[in-house]
Amino acid sequence: MVPQQRQSRTQGRMRRSHDALTARRTVRCPNCGAHKLPHAACRDCGYVRPGLKLEFSKED
Repeated sequence: MVPQQRQSRTQGRMRRSHDALTARRTVRCPNCGAHKLPHAACRDCGYVRPGLKLEFSKED
């Protein structure tokens, strides 16, 4: 299927303005200080929130 009319550079760039990638936001773990994703368990210590800690098993 071929477009009926050519789209101008401005219209094409305005359409693509929302396609830019954004950097992932990270926060510091309050337990160990490592960087982690917000609302996720820390990979280093397993801290989630006060009173809850996940235990990871080391797989070889």
